[in-house]
Amino acid sequence: MKALVTGAAGFIGSHLSDRLTAAGWDVVGLDNFDPFYSEEVKRDNIKGALATGKFELVEGDIRDAACVGSILETGDIDIIVHLAAKAGVRPSIEDPVGYMDTNINGTVVMLEAAKKFNIDKFVFASSSSVYGNNRKVPFAETDNVDFPISPYAATKKACELITYTYSSLYNIDMMALRFFTVYGPRQRPDLAIHKFAKLIEEGKSIPVFGDGSMRRDFTYVDDIIDGVTAAMDKCKGYEIFNLGESRPVRLDVLISEIENALGRKAIIDRKPLQPGDVKQTYADVTKAIEKLGYNPNTEIQTGLKKFVEWLRRGK
Repeated sequence: MKALVTGAAGFIGSHLSDRLTAAGWDVVGLDNFDPFYSEEVKRDNIKGALATGKFELVEGDIRDAACVGSILETGDIDIIVHLAAKAGVRPSIEDPVGYMDTNINGTVVMLEAAKKFNIDKFVFASSSSVYGNNRKVPFAETDNVDFPISPYAATKKACELITYTYSSLYNIDMMALRFFTVYGPRQRPDLAIHKFAKLIEEGKSIPVFGDGSMRRDFTYVDDIIDGVTAAMDKCKGYEIFNLGESRPVRLDVLISEIENALGRKAIIDRKPLQPGDVKQTYADVTKAIEKLGYNPNTEIQTGLKKFVEWLRRGK
């Protein structure tokens, strides 16, 4: 079996590439090494996959139809796993045009290519951000998601609608996976756990937005990859799945757990809440458990310990 993974040098993409190559898959990884964070970090992410001989890196942009077509015209790709996107809620407020262009137009290019080259299985990375400030918890796939509060969330909602349209019109089996705050080794450096741990290690203050009551459904990357590979295996029709841990953690509790994992105390720099930040995320994963056999089981203390071990190895 052979997969095209977009965003393959990123956090989740590189873990998925490692898992697939270990399972005997051939993988073509497409990545444009967007400068949102260090290209060196991303290239380090895929060293293991490249060493297997079963991973081919294509440096290109998902908006480049000719580039995408050159991968798919070989006729040996069985499934597309589309993870590439401009990431981050707060940066999207500063650059809504860029986010719409990459996330929406890039996804349409990928779907058009799937249609043209008869790729009948397509897995798309959506986001828990589509739920906005939904007051009902836990968040279920059947909830109304018509009220995103950031351009990033709006692009993910739009892409869910577009992928449904292509699935319906062109008989492409499609799964949209709503990821909930993924963490673990290789996590993006701008995300809270990575950012906080690094600053605490360096004895610097950490910026804490709000009073610490914000809750997130932190999900360890290995659990997410379990869900993605299950979705690849069972991709049929059109389905949306939450992939989370279903055990939300308050921000102040998270900081305490990071302190415990590091053996160091944090210096708190209290700041006001930021536009676009939702108050809580909380995944109802009943559907994923029942239909995908999804079984998230990494406690936050265990996941943070593994993350800190990775962080310190990189010094």
